[in-house]
Amino acid sequence: MSLWARVNQLPQPVLEQIRYIYGNSFPIEVRHYLAEWIEDRLLNVPVYQHEQDSAYEQEAATFLNQLINELERTAINLPEDNVTGRIRLNESARNFRQLFSHNPVQLYSHLINCLQRERQCIAYPEECVNVQDPEIAEVINGLQQLQMLVRANENDNRNLVKDYEHLLLEIHEITKNKAQMEGIDNAQLREHARAALAQQERNVNETVTLITGKRLNLVDNFRKTIQLTSQVQEKVLHKYLTQWKINQGFAGNGASGMSASNLDTIQAWCENLAEIIWNTKDQIRLAMKNKSKLNIEEPNLPDFLPQSLVEVTNLLKSLITTTFIIEKQPPQVMKTNTRFAATVRLLIGNTLNIRMSNPLVRVSIISEAQAQATQQSNKASEQSCGEIMNNTGNLEYNETTKQLSVSFRNMQLKKIKRAEKKGTESVMDEKFALLFQSSFAVGHGDLVFSVWTISLPVVVIVHGNQEPQSWATITWDNAFADINRVPFHVPDKVSWNLLAEALNTKFRASTGRSMTPENMHFLCEKAFRASLQYPVSNDLTITWSQFCKEPLPDRTFTFWEWFYAAMKVTREHLRGPWNDGSIVGFIHKSKAEDYLLKCPRGTFLLRFSDSELGGITIAWVNESNDGQPQILHIQPFTAKDFATRSLSDRIRDFEDLFYLYPNKPKNEAFDRYTTPPGQPRNRNYIPSEVRAVLMPSNNNPISYPNTPNSYGHLQSPDASRDTPTSGITDVTYRSDMTRPAYLPEARYGMGHSYASASYAGSNISSPAHSETSPMGPPTQEFPSPGSVGSPPPQMLPACVEQFNAGAGSPASQTTGGTTLPGELLQPGATGSLTLRTSASEQIIQGLMDHLLSDYQGQELDDVSMAQLNTNNFYTTTTAAAVPGPQSSGETAGSVPCSSPPMANGI
Repeated sequence: MSLWARVNQLPQPVLEQIRYIYGNSFPIEVRHYLAEWIEDRLLNVPVYQHEQDSAYEQEAATFLNQLINELERTAINLPEDNVTGRIRLNESARNFRQLFSHNPVQLYSHLINCLQRERQCIAYPEECVNVQDPEIAEVINGLQQLQMLVRANENDNRNLVKDYEHLLLEIHEITKNKAQMEGIDNAQLREHARAALAQQERNVNETVTLITGKRLNLVDNFRKTIQLTSQVQEKVLHKYLTQWKINQGFAGNGASGMSASNLDTIQAWCENLAEIIWNTKDQIRLAMKNKSKLNIEEPNLPDFLPQSLVEVTNLLKSLITTTFIIEKQPPQVMKTNTRFAATVRLLIGNTLNIRMSNPLVRVSIISEAQAQATQQSNKASEQSCGEIMNNTGNLEYNETTKQLSVSFRNMQLKKIKRAEKKGTESVMDEKFALLFQSSFAVGHGDLVFSVWTISLPVVVIVHGNQEPQSWATITWDNAFADINRVPFHVPDKVSWNLLAEALNTKFRASTGRSMTPENMHFLCEKAFRASLQYPVSNDLTITWSQFCKEPLPDRTFTFWEWFYAAMKVTREHLRGPWNDGSIVGFIHKSKAEDYLLKCPRGTFLLRFSDSELGGITIAWVNESNDGQPQILHIQPFTAKDFATRSLSDRIRDFEDLFYLYPNKPKNEAFDRYTTPPGQPRNRNYIPSEVRAVLMPSNNNPISYPNTPNSYGHLQSPDASRDTPTSGITDVTYRSDMTRPAYLPEARYGMGHSYASASYAGSNISSPAHSETSPMGPPTQEFPSPGSVGSPPPQMLPACVEQFNAGAGSPASQTTGGTTLPGELLQPGATGSLTLRTSASEQIIQGLMDHLLSDYQGQELDDVSMAQLNTNNFYTTTTAAAVPGPQSSGETAGSVPCSSPPMANGI
């Protein structure tokens, strides 16, 4: 299917936009009748860096001749009843020959650009301008009317030049006849010549009057053209281009709608305006030149041409200076000594020969006061308040995109000079901006313009901990800055509903999903520190200080810091569940409890913590000892916790959580985000996995299998701890060593647990956790269960389970005719035994299973409780020496240890 056939399947508004792109100089009927012919020759033409290349000009001239011939041939072959089509094609052939014979590149480039835009509209039809907007239709109609006026003025001016030439010939003839008449001696002949001369003079006077009328009519058309151009330009620059610039600020807060095709359309309008203004300027100058040739003055008629020339020049100046824009803004929170990028673009770069000079653009950073001075004087300042590396570049024309732009990809702010602070101001409140400036000549070099543009406000920081407050400054400015403001003034008090929309936009852009109305109302109550009626009145206002300066009640952080931390942890660790709606997040603790009390045991929801920045907690329904439902809250998890184990993995581990509020099974909500079991990096090792369990305490009795009822408080991880969860550890039993043993620490999602064991006459030692290890010193010995003064064996309240998947069933080792099971040796044996395993936690499991084998669930005394809180226990064991075979990766006498996982709760 041809490109044109696909274009005709687009919605009508897009077709209207494409029709406008072609303009009046290239009738859309030509595109229709010659669709395949045009595409065959232009869709894959070679790209030239400069249209002035001789090869490019030759191709353009050849194409123009072939196009005219093809138009005439197609017109002849059209059906006889298609009279309109024939007339239109023949007329187009004549116009192309007349308008573009002297400049075929103009038509050639125009058609290539139109085909490129067709491709863009097919790829992204939703981004094409909706021409159903009545004001857009006014712009399009205005440009079309201006193009017709310019062509009419050009024809009138051309005809007027011919009239002037004929008039000059007649005047010259009169002068010659006067000279001849003086030489005639015959009175009758002289009288006859005088009469003829008088008639000639009357004819000349009539011609002068006629020409004067035409000239005045042309001047009037010039004024009409200038007036209409001013109206259209005002709408293009101060409505659509200004709105595009405002949208850049909104985009800084995450708003969408910054479509590239919108700016391309504005560029097409601006290029048309530039051509219209420049042609009008040339015609005015030509009219002034022709008038001076005749040296004819009309004393009773004012000469509007000089004033018209001034007006059209001012229009051109306004157009050029306004269309020098920042297409890609620099980062608004800028860290020193960090690379950043920006792109500037001149929207009329495809006209007026500007692209031929590749103008130099220079970038500097200026303070708020310098930005105000620049705007007030309308002149780029030479001052700077910092040093930027790689801050110069040349505007270059891209033949494919038809854009004149320069991208600064490796700029770097080396140093910054700050202003003196006033009152409680901080460096995160101080605004800077990047100033882009250039100068170039237009046309034939007779006009030189200096252009400049200022970026959106920038906050300069030197450390990452300054980001939250800096983003508060930028978010407020992007949301509430007026386009015509004095840089960079913003209101100190704004409507809450407007701020809420800005926060929602920023949260949606960062996390992928908007907040609900209930979430927004919660934020409102949090910001105002009070209960408010729903919905919130539009009259409710919030101050800058309430937003990000005043701490929340009983907290050390502000509303913005709390919101920013919640947004950050959601973006980095909770994006999937948040987008699925599995996280309520913004809800009061009391309201969450009210919701859950109506649900069965094991129902839970997730909410952002009120007390911990960037924390998210799980509230869930449990049954108390009297059978009544009670709501428990797990201590909040933070980004540091999620770096160890994800939220979805933790929820999967918690066996007491069944349903995500209100009644969705947790596996349906979170299984897609859980971490799949990984393959061992080395087949010689047994893979292991970390699991999280809820850790009870004395505060809230919770019933677990084989767990004393005195443990009931749910603990959360200590985010400051960061200990290994896997590794190879050699554990050696020896009868000749008495120093205390130390077993490795295990880290889990809900907390940390130390488990240590030492034997009278034997010892467990770990190379990875020695006396000099950073993991800490060994623990002390204490008596074994059953000995005098020792506590009975108890189920340890460990917060973590360590599973050695694939450990296999207990193996048997044969030595000296004795068969020993591959499990922990029973007390009473003598000698020594060296065990080597791929994960030290497997040894811990077996030891605990053995040491707690006699536990009957009895209550603990205070001494035992204190010991258990440090996870220490006493035992006395002797081990027998067991010689074993040599094997790869093991020492002599080592026995693979295999034991079942620890019981739930350990």
